[in-house]
Amino acid sequence: MRPSSRNLILDAAIRVTEREGITGLTLESAAEEAGVTKGGLMYHFRTREELLIAIQRHLTGAWEERLAAELGKPLEEASARETTAAYARVGTEAGASKADLAFMVESVTHPELARVWNDLMNRWTPPTRSAEPQDVDLFLARLAVDGLWLYEATSGVPVSGPVREAVRQRLMALTETENTDAA
Repeated sequence: MRPSSRNLILDAAIRVTEREGITGLTLESAAEEAGVTKGGLMYHFRTREELLIAIQRHLTGAWEERLAAELGKPLEEASARETTAAYARVGTEAGASKADLAFMVESVTHPELARVWNDLMNRWTPPTRSAEPQDVDLFLARLAVDGLWLYEATSGVPVSGPVREAVRQRLMALTETENTDAA
């Protein structure tokens, strides 16, 4: 198999998840969607568990790329306020996909999947350290972004452009407040 087959399989597995949910994702359904044999898929992912973890890493990798591009500087040089602002801007642009949501829900009972997502979120929206207003504002921004994509994923009702922009502006106000900031 070509080296790019791994990513083609992951993208195919994500399409299956988008269409049929995580319970509809099998090695067979992912192989069929990718146009490879089950053996070809198993060359890269021996078990469904390996496939699930690889998908979670693939999904979070896509988020990480968008966040890094939005941040515009190395993550290690950014403050918690700057990384949370980048998360708010990215999260209000397109939100999460149904696959993102499916894997988030699956993470509740699957510690390895949770660890992959939590590692990403801890880098970009660090855990709230205090009840100080500036820390609570960052926490509220994260909750609002997460709530926006959850609302859209579960309600089937897209947020209109003007409302999305108004939400985005309010979140930017929360993340741009100048206060002492634990980086």
